[in-house]
Order: sequence, then C-alpha cells, then structure tokens
Amino acid sequence: MINIKLANFEISNNNQFILIAGPCVIESEKHSLMMAEKIVKICQKQNINFVFKSSFDKANRSSINSSRGISIYEAEIIFNKIKSTFGCPIVTDVHNEQQCEFFSKSESVDILQIPAFLCRQTDLLISAGKTNKIVNVKKGQFLSPYEIVNIYKKIESTGNTKIMITERGTSFGYNNLVNDFKALDIMKKHLYPVIFDATHSVQEPGGLGEKSGGNKEFVASLSIAAASIGVAGIFIETHDNPENAPSDGPNMLNIDNLENLISRLIDFDAISKK
Repeated sequence: MINIKLANFEISNNNQFILIAGPCVIESEKHSLMMAEKIVKICQKQNINFVFKSSFDKANRSSINSSRGISIYEAEIIFNKIKSTFGCPIVTDVHNEQQCEFFSKSESVDILQIPAFLCRQTDLLISAGKTNKIVNVKKGQFLSPYEIVNIYKKIESTGNTKIMITERGTSFGYNNLVNDFKALDIMKKHLYPVIFDATHSVQEPGGLGEKSGGNKEFVASLSIAAASIGVAGIFIETHDNPENAPSDGPNMLNIDNLENLISRLIDFDAISKK
C-alpha cells in the first residue's frame, strides 16, 4: 500500500483511518474557527488524525441563485488562521487551473480536492498534480471503480504520486445515489489511499429542484460499512445547524453526533485492519 505523509502522520489503507471533516462551505471566519475547534477537540479526545475541510467556492451549485461562497483571497486568510490556531492540515476544492496555481504558492492548504463532476478534466488534474500537493479526487457519480486508473495516470504524468481517491456513491436513476461497497476493494488494488465520503453518498443531487436533498440519517450506517471494509479515511461534512446551512444541509451530520460516530468507527476500523 502507498503511504502519503501529511503533518505528523501517514495516510494509507493499512493505517488507522483519518477523518476529513468540516462544514461544506466557508460561511465566515468566526464560524469556520468555531467548527474547527469543535472537531479538533473531538479528534484529540478520540486520538484520531484529522484534516479540516471546507470549500471557499461552490462552483457547481444547482441554481444560479444559490450562494457560491467567498473569494480565494478571503479563504486564504481564514485557512491560515485555522492552521496557525489549531495546527490541523486543510483540504479544499479547486475548480480550475488558476486556483491550483494560487494554492501552489500557499502553505495554507495541504490537499487539493477535485470535485466529482470534474474528475475527468485533464487540464485540472494536471494542474493540481503540478503543485506537488496531495490531490484528493472525488470519483464521479458516473464512473465505475475500474475507470479510476485513468485519473491516476493523468496526475502521475506530472511526477506527483501523492494521490487519494474518494468514493461518494454512484448515480442510480434520477436524484439518487447508491454505494456499491465492492468498489472500495476494487480501488484499493491500485494501492493509493481510498477515502469514503459518507455525507455526499446520502445526497440527492438536484432532488429539491434548485438545490440538492439528502438523507443524513444514513450517514452512520454507510460510514460504519466502509470502516468495516477498511479505508484510509472517512469524509464527513458536519455543521452545528445543518437545517440552516447554506449548502448541503440535508446530508451534513450535526456536529453533536460526530464524536459518538467516530468512536464507533474506530472500533470497526481496528477490526478490519487487525
């Protein structure tokens, strides 16, 4: 298995899973710092490695009227403050080559995340690879696990082998996603770390017309299933008030339920990797 070094730990399908967590989108500096502090305290208590996740720009919102987020320059200030305050690594989405170029010169973001809809965009993958940062690619809802080798080859062409792939469900009819858990083992054959995205797996894309719906009640069962198989990381978007969150509220886990779930995931993860 491939080990990717990050901060003072390593990410691998054989190691204890890491947690990637945070609110879907940056709402304000105050809210981001508050959420980071809550998650850091939980992870320290549970003795698990953590990467803070939040998007600064939601470029693939369902409606033109939906909130996009903040500028990359404002995000840089907030990410730096989170890192200097809590010392946690940070991952955020990038949507174009210019954003990759910006973060290539920045120490605030450790992992560049490629959104699922853009996972086959060659120029974007190459630009992300050239930054020499860790690149986490969300597997598109339209891809089979057998097709991810093409994603790897595009990033590897830059000489960057710090690659993670994230499973977030497969389109099943209209406005619905399903998880084929065979995909996790299929993708692990390529040796790169495999992440399971529990919250986007319960999303209903475009299910509410001008925005996506979701079924957050299934986040726990799906993440436990993934941990039972064994993965490098679990991705959980979380919020203190999901019902009023500006993005992905229907599929985000309430922060009040995060610690109990992590405790359970640690147990299942340990069994799968014993």
